[in-house]
Amino acid sequence: MNPRSRDRVRPAMRRLTLALFALASVTALSAATAHAIEEGARAPEIGLRDTEGNPVRLADLRGKVVLVDFWASWCAPCRQEMPVLERLHDRYGDRGLVIVGVSIDRDADNMRDFLRRTPVSFRVVHDGQHRVADRYAPPRMPSSYFIDRRGVIRYVHEGFRRSDARAMEQRIQDLL
Repeated sequence: MNPRSRDRVRPAMRRLTLALFALASVTALSAATAHAIEEGARAPEIGLRDTEGNPVRLADLRGKVVLVDFWASWCAPCRQEMPVLERLHDRYGDRGLVIVGVSIDRDADNMRDFLRRTPVSFRVVHDGQHRVADRYAPPRMPSSYFIDRRGVIRYVHEGFRRSDARAMEQRIQDLL
């Protein structure tokens, strides 16, 4: 191949490579979204220990309304959501609501630093290897799964804006 032909082929090969990479990324994202746990499905088990060292098993929480919330220390909407979850825990905990925060931070120190700055009284587990997150496949951070007393996911709430607080509370009231 002569040098002039090579100069024309290289940019074309770069564009083709980028196009293939983009296609592979979209395909992977579509596959992950297609496998995300949905409303009406039985909630996957958590099976991790909370920050106090106690096992968290959904099987042990049957008969309660459970909100499983996936979050991360680097997530700005998660920082806004935590005080809302704490208020919901305080308001409805004695009526049968259990909140389980699932930190997907790879480094547990990041989770602990976050919780020092934003303390919560509900249960939090560290899922640094994403064993639980892989079963739920949360579509974005944060994502909340509202689970009824029989262990069935009734609502999935993606993301968080301050205006979402009322809708989240209403969903809890509906399940209680």
